[in-house]
Amino acid sequence: MLGLLQLGPAQTAQAQAASPERSAYLAELVDRSRHLGLAGRREWLKLGHYEPDFLGAGFHGLVISPGFYNAPGGRTDPQAELEATLARFVVEDAPAVAAAPPADGSAAHADPDPQCRFIARYAWLDEELAFDATRLAHRPCPRYESWRAALDPGGLTLVFASAYINSPASMYGHTFLRVDAKDQDEQTRLLAYAINFAANTRDTNGIAFAVNGLFGGYAGTFSILPYYAKVSEYSDLESRDLWEYRLQLGPREIERVLMHAWELGPAYFHYYFFDENCSYHLLGLLQVARADLDLTAGFRWWAVPTDTVRAVTAHADLIAAVVYRPALATRLRQAIAPMDATERQLVGDLSERRRGPGDPALAALAPRRAAAVIEAAQEYVEYRRVSGKGAMADAAALELDLLAARSRIAVAAQSPPVVEPATRPDQGHGSARVQAGAGRWDGRDYQELAFRPAYQDILDDDGGFVRGAQVEFFRATAHRFGDGSARIEELMPLHLVSLTPRDDFFQSPSWEFRTGWRRIRLPDGRQPLAFGVSGGGGGAWSDQRSALLGYARLEGGLRLDRGIAQGYEVGAGIMAGLLADVAQRWRVHAYLRGQRDILGYRQTPWTVGLEQRVSLGRDIALRLDFARVHDFSRIDDNASVNLLVYF
Repeated sequence: MLGLLQLGPAQTAQAQAASPERSAYLAELVDRSRHLGLAGRREWLKLGHYEPDFLGAGFHGLVISPGFYNAPGGRTDPQAELEATLARFVVEDAPAVAAAPPADGSAAHADPDPQCRFIARYAWLDEELAFDATRLAHRPCPRYESWRAALDPGGLTLVFASAYINSPASMYGHTFLRVDAKDQDEQTRLLAYAINFAANTRDTNGIAFAVNGLFGGYAGTFSILPYYAKVSEYSDLESRDLWEYRLQLGPREIERVLMHAWELGPAYFHYYFFDENCSYHLLGLLQVARADLDLTAGFRWWAVPTDTVRAVTAHADLIAAVVYRPALATRLRQAIAPMDATERQLVGDLSERRRGPGDPALAALAPRRAAAVIEAAQEYVEYRRVSGKGAMADAAALELDLLAARSRIAVAAQSPPVVEPATRPDQGHGSARVQAGAGRWDGRDYQELAFRPAYQDILDDDGGFVRGAQVEFFRATAHRFGDGSARIEELMPLHLVSLTPRDDFFQSPSWEFRTGWRRIRLPDGRQPLAFGVSGGGGGAWSDQRSALLGYARLEGGLRLDRGIAQGYEVGAGIMAGLLADVAQRWRVHAYLRGQRDILGYRQTPWTVGLEQRVSLGRDIALRLDFARVHDFSRIDDNASVNLLVYF
C-alpha cells in the first residue's frame, strides 16, 4: 500500500524504513479514509484551501508556499495529499528534542513535528478515523499550547474597517478577526489579538500596488498582532469607523479556527486585489469552524469586503451581536456639528493656543457649553497628534492643560453620544450592479445595458458606505440602436472620486481619477471608442446639518485616437458640481465640466449634466440622466432612464 502513496523523497525514505507495524497501520488508515471518502469532504477541502477548477472537475489549492502540501502533487490532488499527510503522522518519529515556543507568541515558524505543524488536519483526521493511541501516539505541541495560552480564546469577532479611498489597499474596506480572551470586557477589549491577512509589501506607491495587486505580484500572509494596533491604524490614523460582528461559536469551533490559523502561520498565497484578497482568505479561515459553512463559494470572480461580511451575517445563527466603534474623527465631527460659530471658533483657538482656558470669551459661556468646547478642543488636539495631521510640537502638554481646565468645571461630560449610522455595512445595497433602460442621443433612440462588478458611485444610496466616495471597477456600457446595430459605448476599468467635505477642522482634499475607453463623435461623423485618462484635485464643502455637498476641482486629461487630428489631445480645466438629497430616497447631482485643450487637437469641450437616482428598495433604483456635451465643435444631447439592480 505504501507504494501507492504519493510521498515526497523524505517521506518515501522514512516509509521504506518504517516498521511493518507502522506500515500496516498506515495502510489500514488509508483504506478506511478512502472508504469514508474523506478526501472529498468539505472539511478536508477547506483545510487544504482547495477550490474547484474553472474548467473540469478537479481542484487546485490556493497556498503557494512550499511545505504546506505534503504530497508532490498535493496542491491539485486532495486524495494524494490526505494519504501523504497520514503517512507523515504515522511514519515520522517525534523530534528528539521538542522545539521551544516562539518568544514573541506568534505562529510564524513552522513546527518540526508534523502532528503540531498540521495540528488542525491531525485533529480532524483523528475525529474521523479514531487513531489508535497504542499505534499512533498523540504527541504534545508545546509551541501551539504556549501560543494558544497567550490568546486565552473565549470568542471570535469579525471586524470590518470602513472604506478608506486614499489608500489603494483599503479603498473598499478591510476585514480581520479578533480573538477575544475569556476575561476581557468592553473596557479591556483593546488588549485582544487580531488575525489579519494582507499583501506582504512595503510599496507606498499607489500605482505599483494597484498593478501588482491586480496580477498577483505579492504574496499574501496571515499575521497576528494586538487589536489596539489595528484600532490605532484604522480608527485613529485613517479615521475609519470599525464594525465588530461578534460570532456565535462554541469552544470546539473556535479551537478549529485557531488550529488552522496556526497551520497558516508560515504559509503564503498569491494576493489578488479583486478576488483572493484579505476578506476572501479570512472567510477561508473562518469557514473551518463548521462543516456547513461554505463562505467562499460565492466569490469566484471578486470579493468585496462588504459582501464578505454580508455572507457571514446571512447565517443568522453565526452573529451574536454587532458593535459600532466610531473613529476619533467621527466622534469629533459629531461633537462640533451642533455648535454655533462662536463655539467653533473657540474650539479652534484653544486647540491652536491662540486663546487659553482662562480666556474671558470661554468664561462667558454657560458651564455646560464651556465644558463642551474644551472637550472638543482636547479631542481635536488628540486627533491631530495621533493622525499626524498638523500636530503641534507640544500637543501632549496642551492636552494636559485642556484636561486640567475641564476638570475645574463641575458638570458631567458634554460630548454627545455618537449616533450610530442607520445602516450597517452589511445592510447596504449589493456592490455589483446591472442596469437596463433606454435613451436618446443626438436624435437616435437606443436601448442600454450596463454592468459594474464593484462597488459604489456618488449617486448610489450610501447607506452602509462612505458618502462622497466613488470606487468603480470595470464599468461597461453597451447600446443597441433602432436599426439593430449594437456596440460598446464605454469600458472604464477604474473610476475613483473622493468628495471629503472641508471645514475649519478637517481639510482633506477631494479628487478624481478615471481611465478607460469611451465613444466620442468626431467632426466627420465617425464615433470611435477612444482611450482617455483624466484626474484632478480640489475641495468639497458641506453643512453637516443639511443634505447638500458641493465641490470644485482643477482637472487635466488626455485622449488618444487615430481619428483625432494629431492623434491626441491634452487639456486642463475645471469640474464643479452639487449633490443634493431632495428626499430620503432621491438624490440629485448637477455638474459642469469645462476644458481647454493645449496640446494636440485644439478645442474647448464642455459638459453640463443632471443625474437623479430614486431608490425603490435596498437593491433596486431608478436613474434618470441628462447631459449636453460640446465636443469637436458639436453639441449633442443625451438623455436616458435606467432601472438599476444591485446584487
